[in-house]
Amino acid sequence: MTATLTDGTGGGLDADLAGLADVRAKARAAREAVRALEGVDQETLDGWVRAMARAGTTAAEELARLAVDETGYGVYEHKIHKNRYNTGFVARWMLERRAVGVLWTDEASRVTAIGSPMGVIAAIIPVTNPTSTALFKSLAAVKSGNAVVHAPHPRAARCTLRAAQVMAEAAVDAGAPAGVVSCLESPTLAATAELMRRDEVALVLATGGPGMVRAAYSSGKPTIAVGAGNVPAYVGPSVPDAAEAAEMIITSKSFDNGTACVAEQSVVVVDAVADEFLRAFADRGAHWMDAAQQAALTGVLFDDRGGLRPAAVGQSARRLAELAGFRVPDDTRVLACELVTVGADVPLSREILGPVLSVYRARDPRAGLARCREILALGGEGHTTAVHATDPGEIALFASLPAGRIVVNTPALFGGMGYSTDVDPSFQLGTGTWSGSICSDNVTPLHLINIKRVAHEVRPWRSVYDSVEV
Repeated sequence: MTATLTDGTGGGLDADLAGLADVRAKARAAREAVRALEGVDQETLDGWVRAMARAGTTAAEELARLAVDETGYGVYEHKIHKNRYNTGFVARWMLERRAVGVLWTDEASRVTAIGSPMGVIAAIIPVTNPTSTALFKSLAAVKSGNAVVHAPHPRAARCTLRAAQVMAEAAVDAGAPAGVVSCLESPTLAATAELMRRDEVALVLATGGPGMVRAAYSSGKPTIAVGAGNVPAYVGPSVPDAAEAAEMIITSKSFDNGTACVAEQSVVVVDAVADEFLRAFADRGAHWMDAAQQAALTGVLFDDRGGLRPAAVGQSARRLAELAGFRVPDDTRVLACELVTVGADVPLSREILGPVLSVYRARDPRAGLARCREILALGGEGHTTAVHATDPGEIALFASLPAGRIVVNTPALFGGMGYSTDVDPSFQLGTGTWSGSICSDNVTPLHLINIKRVAHEVRPWRSVYDSVEV
């Protein structure tokens, strides 16, 4: 891809017209790439993916710096890890599996499954993870024989474009057709909406806020879209190590300044272990806010309509405290508050894309389960729950929650994305019909294909007329 950044004016055209022209050009080029991909086998695709993964790993630091500088969100070192997670750990997992051609054969039933690419994928990229998500979706698309057009968030246009350029140049240098990976250069809401509606597009793969998710599902195209996650972490009486649970939760929530929706948002701790856990929580960098500090922070995080203020997203705990007018120790990793209710009228009980954690006490596991259900119902249904316990009966209670991932004795971030657990590694986590999504899985290249079945006759067709009793 040889695209260059523009100022969005298109040489005299306004930003929307320039964006629409860009959409048409990129969608058409992607369709031509799909035509050139017809008949390409898995081994060839894997060669391109390896080249892309190596290039992405090499560019991880550059892309992390671009993302932090452009958006003002997150932690440079952590964004390096996110980039390398996708071009390393996730890419290796992809390369161990087949996505096109013969996937499996059942000799007994005489059925063979064949993976077939979908075509052009419109990939909506969030401002919170603008390079790592673009790397992931590029690798997943090419692995499954598709072309992808990325639509960045306008506040992350340059870094997402650069990530797509790295992927595209590596793929083309390895033999892939031009246009297999591309990115809108003049991203606007109108341009993104037009991309999702284009005839060339076969699937929309969207990660973003609730508005973007609704727009994706309203595009008229098959869509896999995921949005918010209000993730609870439960700490029960059978927790193996209360101090280690505190460390896991704080590390997960403070990683990249809380920009991952799979990270914990609230902690529900049972009274029997609450004192020990909360001491460890404070010892490991949680600053307990008083009522005045909570009120001040609420005004920093949320606007008058209850929406998250963009300027407060992805900031460090110290920076958020500074914006709210109070000081915290230099080693503060998260801002914490103890709450007693959950609801839209309690803003700190909602999803916050920053290192802020609400904490609730519960008298016993069943009360903890009820509280976790309340938290999920406030914008988190379908996403993830972390459970810190060893009693099988206690853990089993939480399997009833409406969450696509229930991770046990591990950080929600690293477990949910498939690193510290053996769920499929991914950077797009489905939330299921609980939240209006079609997919509850961790999205992989196998979600980006159609699967054909070649099925031979195994019983005489005329026997269909025979009477069969149940």
